[in-house]
Amino acid sequence: MFNNFEFANPEFFYLFILLPFIIAWYWWKHRKTQPTLKVSTSEGMKTSGKTFKQRILHLPFILRILVFSLLIIILARPQSSSSSRTVRTEGIDIVLSLDISTSMLAEDFKPNRLEAAKKTALDFIDDRITDRIGLVVFAGQSFTQCPITFDHAVLKNLFKSIKSADKMSIEDGTAIGMGLATAVDRLKDSKAKSKVIILLTDGVNNTGIVAPFTAADIAKAFNIRVYTIGVGSKGMAPYPVVTPFGKQYMNMKVEIDEKVLKQIASITGGTYFRATGNKALKKIYKEINKLEKTKIDESIFSRKSEEFFPFALAAAVLFLLDLLLRFVYLKQIP
Repeated sequence: MFNNFEFANPEFFYLFILLPFIIAWYWWKHRKTQPTLKVSTSEGMKTSGKTFKQRILHLPFILRILVFSLLIIILARPQSSSSSRTVRTEGIDIVLSLDISTSMLAEDFKPNRLEAAKKTALDFIDDRITDRIGLVVFAGQSFTQCPITFDHAVLKNLFKSIKSADKMSIEDGTAIGMGLATAVDRLKDSKAKSKVIILLTDGVNNTGIVAPFTAADIAKAFNIRVYTIGVGSKGMAPYPVVTPFGKQYMNMKVEIDEKVLKQIASITGGTYFRATGNKALKKIYKEINKLEKTKIDESIFSRKSEEFFPFALAAAVLFLLDLLLRFVYLKQIP
């Protein structure tokens, strides 16, 4: 709720142009009517000061100028406008399903695939202010890292704590079907009109008790749209290996089951994206952000009230004071 002050007829303010002419006319008239007295010396008058009546002699004119100004303001119709705004957001429930298998440590992304995926996902979360977002991670198994929530600060802290499968003590591998099925389980009871899963992986489904297409069919049954992202450069990628001589690198062939990922997206009405570098991955999240716009309805109610009364009251008081001064206190007897 907020108040704005405005004038319905501001063109009346042009009447203020008359004020300099009125003041000039008053000064000219008053100068002409001042009596003069010729004396031989003014020494005897130096000690006599002005009386109170002399000091307020021009006050009635000042009061009339003020009344005239207030009348102009009244004619301009001062108004206050009260308005209220109601914003209704129709948020989207989103689950990010992230592959944390050890192959995500490949360094064709900087510093590696996993850290690049985390960074771009965190930026995506910052852009989805009105949405509930959850996080599922998977390798050879899958589990919920964070249920869907509006508390993005908690979600981001949990996101930052994600490590690769070997450091989180879970079975390595790539269970795409399990990662998708767990994400569906997080969203199946959601009342949101739009439910979305963003599944990111760099490999081929090679383990898990739920097949990818089965999980996609379940997602479709619950009206959940799935965007799939394949992460990995073309050809070979450097992969760190710990040896007795320290960390060494070996080139591994990049294998992404694009056919499966495309089919999952197609079944659920989503889209498949391929990211071959940090910039491409960031661009993909921006594209998904555009595709999944949060609906915002805004209604504005406004009401205007006339605010002339304080000015009219002030004008009436000043006019009455002017009359009392001119015809009572400063009345001149011929």
